[in-house]
Amino acid sequence: MKNKGTIYIMALAVFLIGTIEYIITGIIEMMAADLGVSTAEAGMLVTVFALAAAIIAPILIASTINVDRRKLLLFTFGVFIASNGIMMLDLSYEAMIWIRIIQGASGGMTTVVSMAAATRLVENEKRGNAIGIILMGLSSSLVLGVPIGTFFSEMFGWRMLFMVIGLLSVVPFLIIYRKVPSIREQEKVTLIMQLSLLKNKSIIIALMMSLLYVGGYATLFTYITPFLQTTSSLSMTEISLILFLAGICSFMGSKLGGQLADARGSKFTVFLGLVLQGVTLLLFAVTGTHLILLILVLMIFMLATWSISPAQQLYLVTLAPRSPDIALSLNTSLIQFGFALGSGLGGLVISRSSVLSLNWAGVVAVGIAFCLAILQFKGASKRQGVAASAQKINTQRDAAEHP
Repeated sequence: MKNKGTIYIMALAVFLIGTIEYIITGIIEMMAADLGVSTAEAGMLVTVFALAAAIIAPILIASTINVDRRKLLLFTFGVFIASNGIMMLDLSYEAMIWIRIIQGASGGMTTVVSMAAATRLVENEKRGNAIGIILMGLSSSLVLGVPIGTFFSEMFGWRMLFMVIGLLSVVPFLIIYRKVPSIREQEKVTLIMQLSLLKNKSIIIALMMSLLYVGGYATLFTYITPFLQTTSSLSMTEISLILFLAGICSFMGSKLGGQLADARGSKFTVFLGLVLQGVTLLLFAVTGTHLILLILVLMIFMLATWSISPAQQLYLVTLAPRSPDIALSLNTSLIQFGFALGSGLGGLVISRSSVLSLNWAGVVAVGIAFCLAILQFKGASKRQGVAASAQKINTQRDAAEHP
């Protein structure tokens, strides 16, 4: 694969961005005490980051679509680095909210532009693998970034953590500056052309699939700790170990999903991932107190879910080859909304029923996503067949007219 080292460096940048996004969950009590706010108010620092990445980042990407991707990548990543340095100041809670919005918008843009740039730095048959590597950086921030960052914060303080992340980010910034070439659209992309993506039925269905499969995942995984505590008498140390293994599986899923998408196609990978995700959600209902079986099902569930994302991203790139950044940013937004949908749905299920019913709500969401996938891919195959038949007829006609 061409530019493999550069792709991994961009994945490192995304890893650092993901760590800053998710680290609040590990240091929320510490930040709440220092800022003089409640835990719920400190939780807003997570919410505003996600909303900025979901809403502001796509708008900014759409408005800068004709800007050199290299320059845009360096600018947005530079803003992200600077925002981490500002976190060292003795800021008020309100100012912190605004800094997190800037981090969400700049970090979200950097992540999406990195994926889009990665697909243009490698061979066409390696694009899925490239996207998988970038997403591997994001998933590994959950596995390594959050626990290491939490431990570091307990030792040296959470403000110092943001400063260290900012300093570490300078390394990939400089390598991106040296290694990533200028990447521009060959033809100018207008706002009308970008908005036309929203008229594409295939893109809309693909985006709804992302919303639903992520929602099905988040419905259960947001509350995985109380779910494990209810099904098995585990200590918090044992649950932490299980979650660490689950994080490793998400890391592996991102990598394997990209490779499988290149080898067997994005449609096959999405179908396989959705089937395994749905089946494992069903199996959660019958694992009961069989701890080994429960852990095995959870590991497959994580592998399956995270393998879908690179294949889905690659599929969207093929649907919008002239403006992949826009398609990828829209998909990233729907993924963020999927997390919000899943956590909200899970909370509703727990309040009305039991934590043991979470998997059934997830099954419904993933089942709808699977039905949309059947509708999407069968329709695409039929359209391709019609186009191939028409081309064959035209070829035969030309041959008859010009023997």
